[in-house]
Amino acid sequence: MGVFPVLLLGLLPRMVYYPDMQSIEGKRQGNQTYYYLVEAARVGGKPRIVSQQYLGSATEVMAKLSGSAGGEPVRTQHKGFGDLASVWSVLERLGVAGAVDSVVARRTDAAASVGTYIALATANRIVDPCSKRAFADWWDTTAGPRFTKVSGAAVDHRRFWKAMDRLDEPALRAIEAALGARMVTEFGLDLSGLVLDMTNFATYIDSANDRAPIAARGKAKQKRTDLRLVGLALVVTRDGGIPLVSHTYPGDRPDVTQFATVIAELTARFRELTTGVDSLTVVYDAGQNSATNHALIEASQIGFVGSLPPSQHPGLLAIPTVDYRPVHPARYPGLSCVDTTVTALGVTRRAVLTHSPTLHAAQSAGFDQTLAKARRKLHDLQATLARGNTRRQRPAVEAEIAAITQPRWVTQVLTTTLTGQTPTQLRLSFRTNTRARNKLEERVFGKRILFTNRDDWTTADVVAAYRSQNEVESGFRQMKDPHLVSFGPMHHWTDSKIRVHVFYCVLALTIAHLMRREAEQAGLHMSVRELLATLAGIQETVLLHHDGAKGRPRAQRILTDMDPTQRRLADLFTIDRYAPTR
Repeated sequence: MGVFPVLLLGLLPRMVYYPDMQSIEGKRQGNQTYYYLVEAARVGGKPRIVSQQYLGSATEVMAKLSGSAGGEPVRTQHKGFGDLASVWSVLERLGVAGAVDSVVARRTDAAASVGTYIALATANRIVDPCSKRAFADWWDTTAGPRFTKVSGAAVDHRRFWKAMDRLDEPALRAIEAALGARMVTEFGLDLSGLVLDMTNFATYIDSANDRAPIAARGKAKQKRTDLRLVGLALVVTRDGGIPLVSHTYPGDRPDVTQFATVIAELTARFRELTTGVDSLTVVYDAGQNSATNHALIEASQIGFVGSLPPSQHPGLLAIPTVDYRPVHPARYPGLSCVDTTVTALGVTRRAVLTHSPTLHAAQSAGFDQTLAKARRKLHDLQATLARGNTRRQRPAVEAEIAAITQPRWVTQVLTTTLTGQTPTQLRLSFRTNTRARNKLEERVFGKRILFTNRDDWTTADVVAAYRSQNEVESGFRQMKDPHLVSFGPMHHWTDSKIRVHVFYCVLALTIAHLMRREAEQAGLHMSVRELLATLAGIQETVLLHHDGAKGRPRAQRILTDMDPTQRRLADLFTIDRYAPTR
């Protein structure tokens, strides 16, 4: 029975197509003939093939007809699909590869365009950050080679970095500007409020390397004082925390010195997108304050919301509690304020002095912990001096006491007295001024001074703008997550490679936050981590069949089942277009 179907298929001639009928056609490829179920219909008055379904070789067809086990899979593979396909969908929607390729030309010996390499590096940073040396191995564990048509050999780290040599600093700025404009139009971003902040990232560059001056030792915000740092300034939207402007600078420079460069770039970009800058409001914290920086803000004629150190404005802190009014009971329960003016940074502007019970309680508890720690250290030093066996001279002991009482507000509450001149005579006494502690709590704790030129805004709007700094801070926290949308570790050893690395890391943060924003607007309230973890659950299963003949096993690809949330995300990011077809 098994011989007849094979002989019959072998005798089938090339078919003549008649409308509204199905037929079997054999196509010769090398020494093998493969068969297809073909359906024809009349198109434009002429018979045309409208569908074609692969049946297999004669041996495979015989196995299917006889019901033998030869057609069953002998093993399976599992490929990452959902998270990568969703990221790739947003990269294509944003036109990342095209934007890069419009600025820099492709190398003649490259396996892919520069834009494609940037898109691949961005996708990896989001889904499963790894080094470029490990990139090819990761790529083979995903369905990416199938739907991007980029093979594992093409993503070799040497090919990648050769392509990146074409990206200099002006090219990166031009690409970022083009992508920013595209984001605004494609995703409808609200540019009325932008948030600026700066941080730095630790690198693993050798101390003797002199080819990367942008990596320098400074005040490490990750507490890695043993490593060289790269500084990064970001301007993000209040609408979803989407980065629009980035600026990379040496890690030994204070943040305040980079403010002018970022503001100049921001206003230039904003003028390209809109007719003026009067509708722009920039939010930043007190770390950017200086008379020079604020003069730049005033000259730029843009709106601003910043903050002032309360300790520098005792007159505002002295305003009695009875003068405070609720900000907005529904939006900010318990938050009260005084709407007034203040002279600072060379100008007189509106000030919103706020008091938050939550901040008050946190500062009070934190200060009590700091105070207790200082008292323990003073007590230990007191006991050491009382034994009379120390060799330290009085200046050294005074320096230690100053270091212990250095934390903010401690010297206002703790009073120390050191007597004696020689080491054996030195004695320490200290006391806690409870009255000063209570006065400090009443005068300072829970208060913030917001500084703005938006005189027509409600106090609630001013508070909302200032609190939007959380958008950029959450972005920095995300980039310091080693597992998703990660900046590090970074081992690159030249300035150009570091700038390229920073570029696609910021782009990865942009894509991730655009995805979160899209999900939020669709009613799916998820963090970036939750979103990517849910999408990663959509995998591609490869069933490998072997019928005993020579050659590679035949692969059949299908997606795993999706739960309702995964199905909604799959539809939202249109990943079905990347799914395998049967």
